[in-house]
Amino acid sequence: MKILFVVTSHDQIDDQRPTGVYFKEFGIPYRRLKEKGYELVVASPKGGKAPIDPKSLPDSEEWREEVAALENTVPLQQVTSESFDALFLPGGHGTMFDLPQNESLAQLLTELDAAGKVIAAVCHGPAGLVGAVRKDGTPLVKGKRVTSFTNEEEKAAQLDQQMPFLLESKLRELGAEFIGKANFTEHVEQDGHLITGQNPQSSEKIVQLVIETLEAKKN
Repeated sequence: MKILFVVTSHDQIDDQRPTGVYFKEFGIPYRRLKEKGYELVVASPKGGKAPIDPKSLPDSEEWREEVAALENTVPLQQVTSESFDALFLPGGHGTMFDLPQNESLAQLLTELDAAGKVIAAVCHGPAGLVGAVRKDGTPLVKGKRVTSFTNEEEKAAQLDQQMPFLLESKLRELGAEFIGKANFTEHVEQDGHLITGQNPQSSEKIVQLVIETLEAKKN
C-alpha cells in the first residue's frame, strides 16, 4: 500500500499570523500509517520544506521523524495518481489559500476518485476537495456526506474574517451533505471511499478508519 500526503505550502494568513500544516493532523496519521508498513510520500504545491503552524509545533523529540518528513516534500506537479492507493489531506489554515485552486491536486483527486481509491481529509484538509470534480464534471463532494472544520469552530478560533471563504459554507454550496458536531469534538464521516474529519481532535479516528478501509480492500 502506498499513501500520498498532500500538505500546504502556504505560511501566512496575514502579516501578523503565520500558518502552515497543523502538525497533529499530519503527524498522527503519518505515524499510524507508517506503523502499518505502508509506503508514504509527502507532496506540496511548491515542494521542499512545508511550513508547520507555530501554534501546533510538537514540543518533543518524540515526533522527530514526522517533522523530518515535512522537510523535503515532492512538488505536486511531479506526482501521478497511478501508484497510490490513497490520498490524505491534513489541515492547517494554509490549506485554505493554496489547495482549492491547485490544478495538479484537482487532477489527482479526479483520477483517484474514478479509480475508487481512498480519499481522506481532516479539519481544513477538505479545502483541497473544493476544486476537484468527478469525471463527469460535477463537484467531487456533491451528494457526499462530509465534515470539516465548521463555521462555528472558525468563529471560535476568531479567524472567520481572515479566511478566503468558510469551508463548511463552501462544501454546502458545492452540494455536499455537510454534517458538523459540537465544537472541537471528535467526529469523522465516511461516504464510500471518501473519509473526512472535523477538527484536530479527529486525527486519530480518521486514520483508524483509513486503515480499516484500506485493509478491507486487500481482502
